[in-house]
Amino acid sequence: MKRFAFGAVSALVLAATGALAADYPAKEIQGIIQWGAGGSTDTVMRSVTPHAEEVLGGTVVMQNMTGGVGAIALNHVANQDADGYSLLMGAENPLLYKVMGLGEKDYTDFTPINLLARGTPVLVANPDAPFDDYAGLMKHIAENPGEVRFGATGPGGLPSVITAMIETVEGDLDVISVPYDGDGPALTALQGGAIDVMPAVLGAAIEGIRAGNMKVLAIIDNAKNEKLPEAPIVTDFNAAYDGFLPWGPFFGVFVKNGTPDDVVAKLSDAYAQAATNADFVELMDNRGFTMMNISGAEAQDFLTKWQQNTTWLLQDAGLTKASPEDFGIARPAK
Repeated sequence: MKRFAFGAVSALVLAATGALAADYPAKEIQGIIQWGAGGSTDTVMRSVTPHAEEVLGGTVVMQNMTGGVGAIALNHVANQDADGYSLLMGAENPLLYKVMGLGEKDYTDFTPINLLARGTPVLVANPDAPFDDYAGLMKHIAENPGEVRFGATGPGGLPSVITAMIETVEGDLDVISVPYDGDGPALTALQGGAIDVMPAVLGAAIEGIRAGNMKVLAIIDNAKNEKLPEAPIVTDFNAAYDGFLPWGPFFGVFVKNGTPDDVVAKLSDAYAQAATNADFVELMDNRGFTMMNISGAEAQDFLTKWQQNTTWLLQDAGLTKASPEDFGIARPAK
């Protein structure tokens, strides 16, 4: 009797779960954005999600939940039910949490719904800064130690990775690091003169560049960028960068592992269709982002390779709290 009762209850639970998944979404979906308003992640998510809502036939209520280099948002979603009603709308940072000592969870605890787009890093400066390119910046830092103010978004953020890359190539930089809660606030501070230099994603900086509110010192890439064809690439100044490039941030939508497969499929289809919307594609192109629109095994493979390359770059620069080896993250093949 006990076995029969257990089996009957299990069957009811499975049937109920299937019914809920078939009716999904039956209520509002919460979209938790890791970064503040106006930043690149916020821009991507608020641009694509309305198109996904049309496919889903439901509503996604987006909320900016900042702090902890995105860890507060990630942990919030990780603590919700795995039912598809809490989406993590994030960037690359969680893949660095373990080695940076920022948390015990990363994207291995989540299922990628869609990796939407990736960005190209750029080194920008206040227009009144006394240097006009990468070489001029390096010379100014050497002649004025401890004076240049670099914007940052915390350990594991894009600025910290780019700064680690620069120090791996050039040696330690004697600069002041000024932290901000996302690239949006940092770029606002740059334009106001509160900081001198900011490593940022091109998509977040391009409008300020076009408006003349900041100047490009170098594109952190080994190929010219068609959005800023006159801007120099960093390998023009030091060929040693070539071994690390191309590199860049990415933007994706995730759900907690254990979310029913058909809910994952519905969400993946909705965001895949949304990512092909002409208005969204045009916006991403205008802002300098490169479309990805991948999910499933392809997205998982991308995440694995990105984590390997970046964590070992930070490890070799002496910026990690723990070795990638401690978490089974293999060193990438040369």
